[in-house]
Amino acid sequence: MTGAPLRLYNSLTRSIEPFAPIDPAEVRVYTCGPTVYNYQHIGNMRAFLFADTLGRVLRWKGHGLRHIINITDVGHLTSDADAGDDKMERAAAEQAKSIWDIAAHYTEAFKRDVARLNITPPAEWTVATDYVPQMIAFAEAIADRHCYRLDSGLYFDVSTVPDYGRLARAATDTGESRIDPVSGKRNPQDFAIWRTSPPGEQRQMEWDSPWGRGAPGWHLECSVMSHAQLGHPFDIHTGGIDHREIHHPNEIAQNQAFCGCADAQPGFTGALMWMHNNFLVDRGGKMSKSAGGFLTLQTLVDRGIHPLAYRLMCLSAHYRSELEFSWEGVISAQTRLKRLVKSVEKLRAAPDKPSRGDAGPYRAAFDAALADDLNTPRALPVLDALLADKALSPADRLARMEAFDAVLGLQLGTITRADLRVTPADAGIAPDAIEARLGDRRTARAEKDFARSDAIRDELTAAGVDVMDGDPLGWDWRL
Repeated sequence: MTGAPLRLYNSLTRSIEPFAPIDPAEVRVYTCGPTVYNYQHIGNMRAFLFADTLGRVLRWKGHGLRHIINITDVGHLTSDADAGDDKMERAAAEQAKSIWDIAAHYTEAFKRDVARLNITPPAEWTVATDYVPQMIAFAEAIADRHCYRLDSGLYFDVSTVPDYGRLARAATDTGESRIDPVSGKRNPQDFAIWRTSPPGEQRQMEWDSPWGRGAPGWHLECSVMSHAQLGHPFDIHTGGIDHREIHHPNEIAQNQAFCGCADAQPGFTGALMWMHNNFLVDRGGKMSKSAGGFLTLQTLVDRGIHPLAYRLMCLSAHYRSELEFSWEGVISAQTRLKRLVKSVEKLRAAPDKPSRGDAGPYRAAFDAALADDLNTPRALPVLDALLADKALSPADRLARMEAFDAVLGLQLGTITRADLRVTPADAGIAPDAIEARLGDRRTARAEKDFARSDAIRDELTAAGVDVMDGDPLGWDWRL
């Protein structure tokens, strides 16, 4: 597709750069996926909405796409550096279940949330435990020049690669200071490639290796899986901004060591561009599982919020901006989504007529917003203006809307207002019963039996139903 040249923010250079794919026919993208020891909170899901938007924009610009998301089911400690318990092992012990059952349950839950948010599935879901032999081979290839042994495992010496930590810019940016001391490390930033099981301790997930029976380090997984699926270098590596400080610099160091080209190609990192979405925050700070009481997508659904309202809320902020979560904000996004759906429904019902205007400027404005580092907050008002432009025929507006929504992913071509009525978990009355009583109320009003009409309204109010007479959206009720 022609249009504005795509420009993206590269975390390596801290600048917006023209995107020049290695192969325009197939852009290769890798996204750091979830550690499946618990349900994903809605802040986690923002990272996958961002990666999905990136993929949709690449397709909008005419590129093919090969997108990989990994599933971490081993190796991720409770600290993102080298201290604490394995998150998967701890969850299995706390729930008295097999670690394999834990992984299967939370992987299924994550994929269900992906579907509910209309996130496009990747070409491959790569599962860490499927790649352990490749991880051992990768570690063997770099061990002599870049690693050293401790009783606790094999560690990567970050001083053996040039410009370690350039992505994090630890010297100039404020990092998260999550490096924990491990006895015997040569450098505080050195990290585990392989963790040897302590004597007398048996993990549920462990394998034989040249460095003893144990499990791979978390950072090793993504280097191995991205190389296996996409080759090095590939086009874009994405993840949350928290990965920019430790996890991704460690991936880069491993990639440089494995290719043996860091000296000849100082800028080699494994990916041409590294892109990171910012945090979802609540008024208490960054949303995280460790804080307890975190919000999941199901939490929103149980409060009567449609998942696509959360998607729209995320699209309404730039991916590199912090996004504050509030119930008022997500309810406002749901109202905005209802307005969009109502506009589309009215266009479908309207008689067609010739256009007196040109839809081209809308496409150009929408494209320019997307090409400017995925500026979805600037693209959304273009959609609003398009739908409201009565100089364009309903057919023209609907056709352009469908093209725009292929990027936005709001399912405006298929979702109905009824679909957006999500029943809260604590609702005291079912939607079918509400509709039946509202039918009785409409009959009473038509017969000018206002006492009966008011009595039905009071009955519904007592059940937690807000009957919205005269609502400009055309909605009869909400819970």
